[in-house]
Amino acid sequence: MTLTQNLTAPDYLNSLPVHEAEALTGGGNTANILLNGQVYTLRITRAGKLILTK
Repeated sequence: MTLTQNLTAPDYLNSLPVHEAEALTGGGNTANILLNGQVYTLRITRAGKLILTK
């Protein structure tokens, strides 16, 4: 995984895990995410935005 070097986030944010959305969706545009027995859908829109729904 490569990250853009010109990140402007505060230092504490750089210590958080980073996941490429395209990797989560397997190269497609949707992925299911399981949390506490609930399934959420992550979708990458045509405009390149992320939508997370339950």
